[in-house]
Amino acid sequence: MKPSIRLFTVFGIDIGVHYTWVFAFVLITWSLASGAYPDLFGRWSRTEYWAAGIISSLVLFAFVLVHELAHSLVAKRKGLPVKGITLFIFGGVSNLGAESKRAWDEFAIAIVGPLSSLAIGGALLGLYFATGPERVQDTQPVQGVIFYSGWINVAVGAFNLIPGFPLDGGRVLRSIIWGVTGSMRRATGLAANVGRVVAWGLIAFGLYRVLEGDWLGGLWTAFIGWFLNNAADAAKREQEAEYEFTGALVRDVMQPDPVTVPPAMSVDELVRECFIKRGCRAAAVMESGRLVGIVSLTDVRRLGPSDWATTPVAAVMTVNPLHTVASSESVDLALKLLAEKNINQAMVVDGGQLVGMIGRESLMRFVRVRRELGVRRPGA
Repeated sequence: MKPSIRLFTVFGIDIGVHYTWVFAFVLITWSLASGAYPDLFGRWSRTEYWAAGIISSLVLFAFVLVHELAHSLVAKRKGLPVKGITLFIFGGVSNLGAESKRAWDEFAIAIVGPLSSLAIGGALLGLYFATGPERVQDTQPVQGVIFYSGWINVAVGAFNLIPGFPLDGGRVLRSIIWGVTGSMRRATGLAANVGRVVAWGLIAFGLYRVLEGDWLGGLWTAFIGWFLNNAADAAKREQEAEYEFTGALVRDVMQPDPVTVPPAMSVDELVRECFIKRGCRAAAVMESGRLVGIVSLTDVRRLGPSDWATTPVAAVMTVNPLHTVASSESVDLALKLLAEKNINQAMVVDGGQLVGMIGRESLMRFVRVRRELGVRRPGA
């Protein structure tokens, strides 16, 4: 998940927030200030309830950040690149640049997050019960924040240990299956299936809570289940895609001799001659034998049809950044490039010369043809 706003850097790791974090912050603050805290501690003023709610929400996400930092720091220690950490509506996510190569590394990276949350939660609850009042109703706002922070860290740690992929517990399960079977693909499939069962269980429980009258809690629980189900499906699809291309090189999949156009060509001619007649979705822009850009359907859509005839390709083409790969690179690398940069195609360049184009369409065509012909996957 890409952050909407970059905040700061810790241990060389970029920290950012997604816009959905605002919704979570408001919802948690409101539920604490208007519900949980008044129910637990009935002697505070209205101002104290809201102040404690705001501080508790901020503290919660601070500890979520600690949870994700634990994942990221262990990942860095294991030699994996860490792109950053993003806080969003369901907590946080560490954006790793690669998968673990060993089952034990996967286990260590996954387990350290929940363990850190449980340790923090236990310490805070211990502090509350050691220094807090004898009667709960005598709890002061600062003590109430400590109590909530301890309880919620224990809850976060325990929830993340549920063996539902892609929760930390699901990754722990995957690492164990991987270690036993020796197959990360099989482990991912099994862990993702368990994740689906957990997700549908949460959805069912959420609907039950709604029927019992707990609309907010029920919908929130069902929404978490829906999110986990989608995440489990996406993880399995990604793993299957990587497996399909195991051992394949860019030259095996790319479109050789891609369509090329000069920067002075009008957009109207580009649409007619390339996109419509030849059925291509993108063309390389060449000038004096040199690759200077790429123009795609997405670029053209930003321009109104009435301006096509008077607008040159140079005005709409993508110049910077111009993402390229070499024909000798693995298809896995090309897949990661398309996903990370959120682009549909990349130029294949060898020794400064354009030799092809690789995109989502050519990748899917490669898989489809191999399946229809019953050809074994590379490396299978």
